[in-house]
Amino acid sequence: MAKQHVTSARQMPLFEVPAKEAEITREAKLQVVTPLFQRHLFHEGRTENTVNAFTADLHLLGEHIGAGTRIGDINTSLLQEFMDWLETGRGVPCSRKSYARRVTTLKVFFKWLTELGVLEHDPAVAILQRSGPAPLATILDEGDIINVLAYCSSLRLNEKSDPRPEFLFRLLLETGIKKNETMRLRRDDFDETDPKNPMMRVRQESATNALKERILRVPPGLITLMDAYLRVYTTKTGILFPCTPRNLEYVLADIAEKSDLPHKISFEMMRWTSAVRDYMNGTDPEAIREKLGLSRISWTETFQKIRRLSGEETESDEAD
Repeated sequence: MAKQHVTSARQMPLFEVPAKEAEITREAKLQVVTPLFQRHLFHEGRTENTVNAFTADLHLLGEHIGAGTRIGDINTSLLQEFMDWLETGRGVPCSRKSYARRVTTLKVFFKWLTELGVLEHDPAVAILQRSGPAPLATILDEGDIINVLAYCSSLRLNEKSDPRPEFLFRLLLETGIKKNETMRLRRDDFDETDPKNPMMRVRQESATNALKERILRVPPGLITLMDAYLRVYTTKTGILFPCTPRNLEYVLADIAEKSDLPHKISFEMMRWTSAVRDYMNGTDPEAIREKLGLSRISWTETFQKIRRLSGEETESDEAD
């Protein structure tokens, strides 16, 4: 007579798919745990793009080690082999940015499983990012900013007044908001209850990103510029920029060209410029993190770059 196997409370019957986090065990397969991880990411306020990227990374892991591999069988050696395969054995270029994100995916995924108590030890802890810091962003220095504002001001004050370039540039410089956040701005997102300390609400596209919504203090002069802008660019919908993102990119590109800058201006450049400018003006780092809407996990690397861009920290300092 065959021996009967005793099933513990944490074990899962063969082929059963966990419906919630509490049902995940070491025996669960990678492919059936991934949907629960997606749900966890959305609950944590991760963007749809981030969730999609992390999911794609786990699918790649499944492609390499087998989607049916049990969670409890995945160790550090297996993960390192996977990263080596991505970099040299897959036959597809793996940029520094993609490599870094995939390491992050592994760390977030296995940290989640460890904190749930599914794993006793986190196999991704020992996985290291590729050595060497990522290239720094290009930012505007104070001389660049002065030149741009002089040009933009001339557009606003001439006979055919065009306040849009100055308003857009000032908006990005003061707030550091992203392109998609800029496109969602409405006139009623600005609160002038206290004229000396107006506020601006940064909206998010969906409820899953609600944690990234924030209220920023803006200078009164920005409100004055916005009113001048709206007198020329009347919007029936209430949306401040009822155009395509590409239109605003053209505005920034034209500003750079006409201001004789050696490089183009982008939304990303303005975001970094705003953050570095705040830091150099003595703003508390935690306030900058909240202003940018960044999680504490992503802030660590971002803050290192801000310090390097400000000239406070060098690559050798970071390596030490």
